[in-house]
Amino acid sequence: MSPEDARTSVRDWLESERMEIRVQKDDRADLHMLVKYPAGKSGHLFAVVLPKGRDLVAVSSMTRVDSGQQKSMQKMMENDEDEWKSWTHECRMQLIASGADWAVHMGHASGKKPGPLQAFNVSEPIWFDGLTKNELMHTLRRLWLAKLGVIHEIKFTFGPGTGSPGPVDDWKNQESKKSGKQSKKQVTTEEVHVDETMTFGSDFDPSDWV
Repeated sequence: MSPEDARTSVRDWLESERMEIRVQKDDRADLHMLVKYPAGKSGHLFAVVLPKGRDLVAVSSMTRVDSGQQKSMQKMMENDEDEWKSWTHECRMQLIASGADWAVHMGHASGKKPGPLQAFNVSEPIWFDGLTKNELMHTLRRLWLAKLGVIHEIKFTFGPGTGSPGPVDDWKNQESKKSGKQSKKQVTTEEVHVDETMTFGSDFDPSDWV
């Protein structure tokens, strides 16, 4: 399958499922879309990206942890460090068991020890030789379920939160580094970051797959 065929097929498949699609301008990708899955108010945003020079589709989604939940995590860290270590271990094991690629963003402002959990992302590549509508839709479903598992663990242990997204220290550091690089090299490409309701967000850099 050529990049042109993949670009056409992926968009046609998603549109045929009546999914909400927002095409993003991205000079590093043959196609970069934000897609809501599942359809409806409870859907999460996923980045569906065809990086230039690669024979794959990268599907990714980021979840940002609520500020109230982060404060509850801070209390657990201070009051019962062993329980906190056990909880973070179980979350990592759950992400591993999901079969998805994943990364967690732990707080580390002011030189403090890692924590709380501020955000996490899940992703999967689909190479063109295995790209079908069935595989694309099941990839979205697997990643959505992987996210839900951790989200429910957070809500069960730390409550529903305040409805306001908490800070993500890693993103602040990345933004400051990118600002410095852009001022020197006049880089014009942008990284997508979209906040959603229920503090779910999407953040994906196609250069991770290049």
